Amino acid sequence: MTLRPDRIPFRVHAMLATLVPEPFHRPGWVYEEKYDGFRILAYKEGPRVRLLSRNDNDRTATYSDIAQGVSRLVPRTLLLDGEIVAFDRRGVSRFQLLQKGTAPRAYAVFDCLYDNGRDLRRAPLTARRRALEKTVPDDGIVRRARRLEMTGLEAYRYARRRGLEGIIAKDEQSAYEEKRSSKWLKVKVRHEEEFVIGGYTAPRGARTKFGALLLGAYDAHGRLRYVGKVGTGFTRQTLDSLYSKLTPLVRSTPAFIDPPRERDAVYVTPRLVAQIAFEEWTADWKLRQPAFLGLRDDKKASEVVHPEAVP
Repeated sequence: MTLRPDRIPFRVHAMLATLVPEPFHRPGWVYEEKYDGFRILAYKEGPRVRLLSRNDNDRTATYSDIAQGVSRLVPRTLLLDGEIVAFDRRGVSRFQLLQKGTAPRAYAVFDCLYDNGRDLRRAPLTARRRALEKTVPDDGIVRRARRLEMTGLEAYRYARRRGLEGIIAKDEQSAYEEKRSSKWLKVKVRHEEEFVIGGYTAPRGARTKFGALLLGAYDAHGRLRYVGKVGTGFTRQTLDSLYSKLTPLVRSTPAFIDPPRERDAVYVTPRLVAQIAFEEWTADWKLRQPAFLGLRDDKKASEVVHPEAVP
């Protein structure tokens, strides 16, 4: 079979970083800024560009400006991995700004998996980065993800000073593994996680639609455990939008194995995933001072794992 020169002969699953609790430095590893956005694989095949989320949803129309930016890159065939982000005034990516559409967005590219007929998935990260740097500019709507040219511990301290979400550490000799890998490790500075919405409480006072969302995560046995409720971070628009998505999911019994003692709780089938900022975990694994940032449609509810279930 003859392959067309303007087609990429495969589709990939995104390589995922493993969360570690403490910063570190290792020889032969590099450190990058961790962005707070939507993971996107960009396929450029001749004049056609497709943007796919990590769960294979087509986001080309949603991010048409990014697709146009990728289409202007020189190689005829190209497969890029990166994050669509929106930056605040200090140049820090903020998921909430991306959700609201109130700031310019960009595609921060950190990997190149296919370049003009060359499959780079098995090549070491150093070679893939060289290909990326030849193709993707340092700035613009499509740009290279920022490398932190310092040790891992210095990179972490820098991330704390800047208020970044965290850092990503990568083994320079690693191939691209289409799974969660120990060759890419992430260390978070800001506490932000995804949680499953398992219900909501009734509104009080001037609040409409609902009062707070009831949140959970799955343990090692696949059971949804309650981690707390979030009642801040909502606008009138998000209240209306969320309520319209929750109403069809209402059920008579809780999906939580340990439902909260909420007299006015309304339970829903756990399908929606929320991005939540919070201060810390309490001793009994509940969220302290959580705030709602937005919904994530690039992650399945079943992928939301309780921290006690992480080895």
